[in-house]
Amino acid sequence: MGDMSTEPEPPSGHNRDGEPPEPSAPVTEDGPTVDEADGVELERTLSLSGALSIGIGTMIGAGIFVFPGIAAGEAGPAAALSFGIGAVVALLVAIPTAELATAMPRSGGGYYFISRGLGTLAGTVVGISLWLGLVFASAFYLVGFGSYVAAVLSEVGVAIGFDPVIASGLAFGVFLTALSMTGTENAAKLQNGVVGLLLVILTLFLSYGGLDALGVFGRASTPEAFAPFGPLPIFTTAALVFTSYLGFAQVATVAGEIEDPGRNLPLAMVGSVVIVGVFYVVTVFVATSAFGSETLAGFGETAMVEVARSFLGVPGAVAILIAGLLATVSSANASILSSSRAIFALSRDALFPRRAGVVNLRYGTPHVALLLAGVPVVVLVASGEVQLLAEVASFLHLVMYGLMCVALLALRRDEPAWYDPDFRVPGYPFVPILGALASFALMLLMQPLSQIVGLGLMAVAAGWYYYYAADVQLRGVL
Repeated sequence: MGDMSTEPEPPSGHNRDGEPPEPSAPVTEDGPTVDEADGVELERTLSLSGALSIGIGTMIGAGIFVFPGIAAGEAGPAAALSFGIGAVVALLVAIPTAELATAMPRSGGGYYFISRGLGTLAGTVVGISLWLGLVFASAFYLVGFGSYVAAVLSEVGVAIGFDPVIASGLAFGVFLTALSMTGTENAAKLQNGVVGLLLVILTLFLSYGGLDALGVFGRASTPEAFAPFGPLPIFTTAALVFTSYLGFAQVATVAGEIEDPGRNLPLAMVGSVVIVGVFYVVTVFVATSAFGSETLAGFGETAMVEVARSFLGVPGAVAILIAGLLATVSSANASILSSSRAIFALSRDALFPRRAGVVNLRYGTPHVALLLAGVPVVVLVASGEVQLLAEVASFLHLVMYGLMCVALLALRRDEPAWYDPDFRVPGYPFVPILGALASFALMLLMQPLSQIVGLGLMAVAAGWYYYYAADVQLRGVL
């Protein structure tokens, strides 16, 4: 057994600027939480629907439009099973994350759990990796948004005098950052609206496509064996498409702003994985029913547009392109919001300068942290070279997922007195062990260049810890 005292010990030590970690604010179930040190804290205004929207909005972004054609080319119609396997792996991490989040419902998510479970060095590496990984992902989504804008303009025959890809990506990057600075509630309202409309379009499209695949409209489905390339590609394709599920942990990143966290956090994390998993499986079923795997693979990243065009002509293609616009906006919005919260948490723990975590008294948002997230996103969008960075983002996320499962095992072993989650993992310890092993195994299947860049960034983050915050103690404290 570990510490038997009833009151949690506060963090200790000082960073290179002489700043100590700030004590965590008391957790309240409703309304704003108040920090004893300076009287301000992030407001607890996100409902269950808002938390679900962050999880779904992040996950259902580019993946549902980009991957079906590519995956069908690798595994045939069995690509639907690959997406199902990916969802199971995501759940193996989401369930332990839900326990950690109900024990520590504060902003920072994976960073906060790992720093308290495994110590300051691991926390610093994961916190900085989370910040940069979400910045990379946001830039990738915004360039994708620009590509959809260009495709919509081309589809409807509108010509403009400049390339809309970078221009529209930049414009929305600035807009989303500014919106988040005026209040988390505003960003959540946008997220709710965008995700709601996106799900309506996808549900209508998949319902029509599903009925068509079942022969209701008289068209014959494309005849093809379920797994024409054998069983092994089903699993390698599952690794390929797992990036579609990088998003459920973003719910935990804004845990300090979610109402009734003991109930809403596990529901939002598990629920978002299940909902998105169903959408992915049905999408691949509809796509492979409309065209053969080889044809879908030839369409590449625009396969879903061609599937929609085969059902409803140009209006169908435009509707799916608009859905792609909404998906990339929601993914970018959720990622910018979560990236800023990682910086906020690092600052409160004295791993970053204190001024990076200052909360705006008028809007109740960490405006400096939002700028540290939004400005590099805009710079990367302007460069247009984001494909590799998106893969590095996936690598850094998998590091965090694996270490979150390890942190849960460490906290259960030490069992500090303050560790009292409202939700406990069923099937412990097998679920977190399987979650950690699955996450680390997927890292090994990624491109070597992504692995090298990711490991390099982690080494830089470790160097920052030894330079700036080696004296700060966070393990086992709140």
